[in-house]
Amino acid sequence: MAQKSSEKGFAGAGAPAVTDPGRVRNVVLVGHSGSGKTTLAEALLAATGTVPRAGTVADGTTVTDHDPAAIRQQRSVALACAPIVHDGVKINLLDTPGYADFVGELRAGLRAADAALFVVSAVDGVDDSTIALWDECATVGMPRAVAITRLDHPRADYDEALQDCQEAFGDNVLPVFQPMLGDDGQSVAGLIGLVTLRVLDYSDGYPPVAREADREHLNPIADDRNTLIEGIIAESEDETLMDRYIGGELISTEALVPDLEKAVAKGNFYPVVPVCANTGVGLDALLDLLVSGFPSPLEHDLPVVTGVDGSPRAPLTCDPDGPLVAEVVRTTIDRHVGRVSLVRVFSGTLRPDQTLHVSGHGMAERGHPDHDADERVAHVYSPLGAQLREIGQAVAGDICAITKSGSAETGDTLSGKDDPLLMEPWTMPEPLLPIAVVAKTRSDEDALAKNLSRLVAGDPTLRLERNPETHQLVLWTMGESHADVVLERLRSGGVELDTEPVKVALRETFGATAKGHGRHVKQSGGHGQYAVCDIEVQPLPRGEGFQFVDKVVGGAVPHNYIPSVEKGVRAQLEKGLASGYPMVDLKVTLYDGKAHSVDSSDAAFQTAGALALRAAAESGQITLLEPVDEIEVRVPEAYVGAVMSDLSGRRGRPLGSESGGAGELSVVRAEVPATELIRYVVELRALTSGTGTFTRRYLRHEPMPPHLAEVVRKEHALAR
Repeated sequence: MAQKSSEKGFAGAGAPAVTDPGRVRNVVLVGHSGSGKTTLAEALLAATGTVPRAGTVADGTTVTDHDPAAIRQQRSVALACAPIVHDGVKINLLDTPGYADFVGELRAGLRAADAALFVVSAVDGVDDSTIALWDECATVGMPRAVAITRLDHPRADYDEALQDCQEAFGDNVLPVFQPMLGDDGQSVAGLIGLVTLRVLDYSDGYPPVAREADREHLNPIADDRNTLIEGIIAESEDETLMDRYIGGELISTEALVPDLEKAVAKGNFYPVVPVCANTGVGLDALLDLLVSGFPSPLEHDLPVVTGVDGSPRAPLTCDPDGPLVAEVVRTTIDRHVGRVSLVRVFSGTLRPDQTLHVSGHGMAERGHPDHDADERVAHVYSPLGAQLREIGQAVAGDICAITKSGSAETGDTLSGKDDPLLMEPWTMPEPLLPIAVVAKTRSDEDALAKNLSRLVAGDPTLRLERNPETHQLVLWTMGESHADVVLERLRSGGVELDTEPVKVALRETFGATAKGHGRHVKQSGGHGQYAVCDIEVQPLPRGEGFQFVDKVVGGAVPHNYIPSVEKGVRAQLEKGLASGYPMVDLKVTLYDGKAHSVDSSDAAFQTAGALALRAAAESGQITLLEPVDEIEVRVPEAYVGAVMSDLSGRRGRPLGSESGGAGELSVVRAEVPATELIRYVVELRALTSGTGTFTRRYLRHEPMPPHLAEVVRKEHALAR
């Protein structure tokens, strides 16, 4: 945090070896797309000598994202780790995507990090989604700082961006540096330290020249400096500082800086640093902040750990000599080395040639069945984006990578073979946008299944479902961008596939009692077929299922053929009648029929039972049923009216709403037909500027409006 000399050297590009958790900082970069996170990470890599020059997103040359699908779309879609060294401290920069669709990668970054650096563009300011992320970090008490970037853009307005941050994030968001304009009065040529009153002058390029501030610089920063000092003193543990300051005493830099650093590390104070990645302005000041202001892993509470069977265990400490507990925060598949797992070590030390226990529990609903296995780790690597540099060990608090694991998936716990443990999983959002995929040819089916299993193993926000009613293979994704990237990854893996409209699991039932006569009589020489049955069909209340009643008298249908009639009726129920959907909630009564002593058979009465049900359908009223879900929408109060109006247009029935308190989201509850929710996650984001989220759960099936049911019947008739 203290403004140090810019002439101190930076570490080289070799894989950093760490033995002390106190010399590690794990920092996640957070911000919306276009704020400059990846560009800033690249600039820090170049400034510390980790890479010879910074890459660019547009050229697809960034270290922090080598996903082919992302490069083609010029977007960052995955969590990436880039370690740098500054003042002998290893900083693991965790670059996260800025798109809402990839919030799963962001959550993984928050799990692996001990502090968050919010990157805000001086051009675009703060959006609603960034505010939501700030609140999410506040919920878990994560220390935060703000870097205001893109100062060299023609439309950059640092003062307005700072005001946006303070209005959105709170009063304790205060600048520790102010930009200093160049001779042209427009470009940013340096920074002025508000605590130290020293200037970092970048007029001659990077690194800057450090000197005392000129008298002309002091008046413009006086108000901001006083506000900063008062904020620091308010957070100080020295209760005498405020009295001394009010009494007119000049508080020294040496007294203020330690209190400032403690307040940042505890998450009580949020410093702002102006940064321009392209010119290097503020990079060294930001590096000092990351090292001296942000907490080490020793200062961060660790997740809860239990035995694999759920038995309680003592809380973890960040001790390299403690029991080994690590977690897979991201999984990728490399064509050359196979599965690559990005791992945060929370306790103990991970070494090569070590046998680990891999535990994965609690993700079965997303297609990740519980599993436990022992695996040997041959090598441990320090990841630099897609590059892997072998290291001798990874101690508690550090982030590393392992390869060729046979079972480790994102969210899995790695622990000692002799003492298997399980970490409490982090909360993952529910994927709510379905896409139905189908292999183009039979030969592509195996490749599709193989590639899907790889994708699901690495992405907990992706759920794979084989719908037993519609017989579609459905991928549940987080949104359109997520779906595009998933499909691109499948195709780049050599899979030829198509998508098709997602079908909703509709059902049919009878709307009124009806009778049906089934006659199956054939005689074409040899053994014939003869079966006649009469049935009555009655609708049952929703959810009652199917009942079959035998009321035949006098042996009109021999006893041994009555189960055959039921079997034929059930088979026809599965196929459906008017629209091809299964029939439910019916009572079928067999009350009469005829048989032949020679030509009757099990198959003949099965056919007659199906024919009787069809005949009843022709004379009765068939009702199409659609699933109805209960949804809970969370949005800022300003969007509640728009959301409720939109739900009404989707045939939704409001159940009520709850206004959120200060800084909290409002909740809208409603019952909505599932056919209206297929693309709701996309449309809700558009309606609420990306701030709206929702959850859903199935309630029941109920009759579809006649005009919509008629459309479904016509589509079914055309498809036949």
